[in-house]
Amino acid sequence: MQRRDFIKKAGGTSLALGAGTAGIGTVRAGTEYKWKMVTTWPKNFPGLGTGVNRLAALIGEMSGGRIRVKVYGAKELVPAFEVFDAVAQGTAEMGHGSAYYWKGKSEAAQFFSTVPFGMTAQERNAWLYHGGGMVLWTELYARFGLIPAPAGNSGVQMGGWFNKEIKSVADLAGLKMRIPGLGGEVLKRAGGTPVNLPGSELFTALQSGAIDATEWVGPYNDLAFGLYKAARYYYYPGFHEPGTTLEAVINQAAFEALPADLQSIVLNACKVVNQDMLAEYTARNPVALKALVEKHGVDMRPYPDDVIVKLHRLAREVVSELAEKDAFSRKVYASYRKFLRQAKAWSNISELAYLRARDLG
Repeated sequence: MQRRDFIKKAGGTSLALGAGTAGIGTVRAGTEYKWKMVTTWPKNFPGLGTGVNRLAALIGEMSGGRIRVKVYGAKELVPAFEVFDAVAQGTAEMGHGSAYYWKGKSEAAQFFSTVPFGMTAQERNAWLYHGGGMVLWTELYARFGLIPAPAGNSGVQMGGWFNKEIKSVADLAGLKMRIPGLGGEVLKRAGGTPVNLPGSELFTALQSGAIDATEWVGPYNDLAFGLYKAARYYYYPGFHEPGTTLEAVINQAAFEALPADLQSIVLNACKVVNQDMLAEYTARNPVALKALVEKHGVDMRPYPDDVIVKLHRLAREVVSELAEKDAFSRKVYASYRKFLRQAKAWSNISELAYLRARDLG
């Protein structure tokens, strides 16, 4: 299949569930495909790991069993941060993670995960599916023999768990915090030390004092890891991850070996999980937050306003410098910034205005 054809399949805005499921009732006999999917998440971890399980199951169901996907959690087949290479090299046909883990491959990849003080989940999906983001993302990953697809979103995250109060920007100086991607660069500018650890190592690192603070996802996942047992203060909002796109990465050769209907099924299954995971986090986070505060006595606090203002300024510096890394980064940033501006103009008089109005009652 020619390059423009798979870009159209991965980034086109006309993929509909009907196209992906039309063949279920009349499954053709033929080749069965057995795929492996490696992930950056602990096996069966709530939200992230279970979302991957749903993706694998959905591909099998929609294909009538013609594609069978076996899921491997982090370290089961490859370490968490080797997922990208494993899929590119064909060790597995598919992977699941988030693009900020691969900044060593391309700095521009981070735009396709999350940007501090950037787009929300809804805005990111709009940019990817209808604003040209998928075309750029597909172009980038094609260099590595991969095809990307949005396959989950955690929504606005929490700021993180701390073993000391954050009263001013000065309290960030010397802070060792697990925080990946561009958010980590912002912390570094504020005088902290960003550390990149897989989720399975967070509790031990925080409890032992190897790190002073950590962000993970939000109440649903943080409760599951028991992070409240290792840190006292729980800060919000997650300025660093306002809407984190989780991705499926697909080996291009394996994808092109599929017939057209199965290609559509794989991509549309990713779309379903992309929507479903965000809905799950929206449903589970408030329940988990209530348990953290009322049952476990977590001290939940907002970041001070002056800290947020400082971090916002530093974030603008970090993102602007990222955009100047290379020509492709500049192209992606131009698209991202243009879409963010128009999205903010609408969000401010729709979502934001409505939420303010709702609270007046």
